[in-house]
Amino acid sequence: MIETDIKRIGREHGFQQIGITDTRLDKQHQHYRQWITDHFHGEMSYMTRNLNKRLHPEQLVPDTLSVICVSLDYRHDEGHWPEELLDQSQMAYVSRYALGRDYHKLMRKRLKQFADDIGELVGDMGYRVFTDSAPVLEKALAVKAGIGWQGKHTNILNRDHGSWYFLGEIYTDLELEIDRPVENHCGRCTTCIDVCPTQAIVAPYLVDARRCISYLTIEHHSAIPVELREAIGNRIYGCDDCQLFCPWNRFAKLSQEVDFKPRHGLDKISLLDCLNWSEETFDENTLGSAIRRIGYQSWIRNVVVALGNADYDPHIIATLKTHHMQHNELIREHIDWAIQQQQRKSA
Repeated sequence: MIETDIKRIGREHGFQQIGITDTRLDKQHQHYRQWITDHFHGEMSYMTRNLNKRLHPEQLVPDTLSVICVSLDYRHDEGHWPEELLDQSQMAYVSRYALGRDYHKLMRKRLKQFADDIGELVGDMGYRVFTDSAPVLEKALAVKAGIGWQGKHTNILNRDHGSWYFLGEIYTDLELEIDRPVENHCGRCTTCIDVCPTQAIVAPYLVDARRCISYLTIEHHSAIPVELREAIGNRIYGCDDCQLFCPWNRFAKLSQEVDFKPRHGLDKISLLDCLNWSEETFDENTLGSAIRRIGYQSWIRNVVVALGNADYDPHIIATLKTHHMQHNELIREHIDWAIQQQQRKSA
């Protein structure tokens, strides 16, 4: 069967899971439209554009008949438990997916090679590849393709791989036999809901991005709401709590991808070291990294908030004061808040 050969080729290209589905996403239409209506997307205006193309893959890429979905594990053995960093208030926590090289280019290149090899097998084939790009409902497609089930935190879970993996898609004009979705195994577990620092999971399978730390530290570019700052803790880029404490991630496999290994010591770096990065240092250390996309100002803003949440240290206050006039009004407001937080703890 051609589908068996496709999955074999996918594994040869290093993908852990390969599933096939069609373009029908009817069950997602009402849910997604309501999510937008409720403004749960926050400042992510791109989520509201090209709605029909997002909900109808064949409109995004005409003649698409099948979608080949893949996953690629990304978590590496860091020599320590990342959960421990959350208890070390002067250390920075960076989401595990962003510790190494940016996955977008690697995934796109590998997906294209995968698709080209399928073309050699079947002959002429039209296709486009995606990974967290363009108006694609990649989670919904992954569920339909049997990659895993959608957990209550909305990430895709797999019994053998947990959720520490990237998703990618090949939209193709091949008419292929589709895979069946897998059973949901979350049961009555609410761990992800219970541990979310900002209570962003407002109901099972429903996230209000405006409260999500990943959104606040990556997608949100204005002032971080004061009422959510303390809950951010030492998380300066993204948040993994709903994955770190999910029971299914006990079964997750470690990645063998060299490019995903932590770089520049970001898996264990102090907040003060991060604050002292100049814009040039930021550009150098985030070259080829997903972190680059937030820009230097958001990086400093996030670090400043985390320093305000750190245990009291007069050196933190002194360092924040030296940085006050080096930044714009937005950053200065966050520095003032952080200094007040530190001073309050000293009383």
